[in-house]
Amino acid sequence: MKTVRILLADDHKVVRHGTRALLSKMPEWEIIGEVDNGRDAVSLTEKLKPDIVILDIGMPQLNGLDATRQIKKISPETEVLIFTAHEAEELVHDVFDSGARSYIMKTDAADHLIEALKALSEHKHFFTSRISEIVFARYINGKKPLESAPEKSRITDREREIVQLLSEGKSSKEIAAILGISVRTVETHRAAIMKKLRLKSFSELIRYAIRNKIVEA
Repeated sequence: MKTVRILLADDHKVVRHGTRALLSKMPEWEIIGEVDNGRDAVSLTEKLKPDIVILDIGMPQLNGLDATRQIKKISPETEVLIFTAHEAEELVHDVFDSGARSYIMKTDAADHLIEALKALSEHKHFFTSRISEIVFARYINGKKPLESAPEKSRITDREREIVQLLSEGKSSKEIAAILGISVRTVETHRAAIMKKLRLKSFSELIRYAIRNKIVEA
């Protein structure tokens, strides 16, 4: 039987340990790495090419949604399972739009996590009944699918990364080191972000980041 190689990404050590303990019930599965931020999840995926990445949404440096988008670009065969405490209609749709195939609430882990990973190992989607209701409710009720907020589509993926790092209190110099770009480039991106979004202050930038789930409140 083929070994399923799994990468864990969650900024809570207790959650990672609990997840590892749960997955240890499956001898054919191997945890090949653990990271506590989205940027390292992308980096390690590029290096190790895991079969599945288990990602939290609210993580430092790069949130789970943006990490998923980058993972699917660099390793299309790697499946992503979003493992989170957050549940909201728009967020669920954003998760699947990013390329993830499964969305599991942490409260449902004992009942559904192993089942979801089995499905992902065969490149199949997995929904709990609660998430299925959210995904299909709009269609069943005859409502139009959710459309992306105009402001959400105004900035590029790189600008979203910079918004998150700025919102976390990183300086331009620190951001430049993290992203491997010049301080001048960071400042250019920052000015472009403020202009595109018509923001006048840093506090408005933070509110934008929270509203668009780039960072957690």
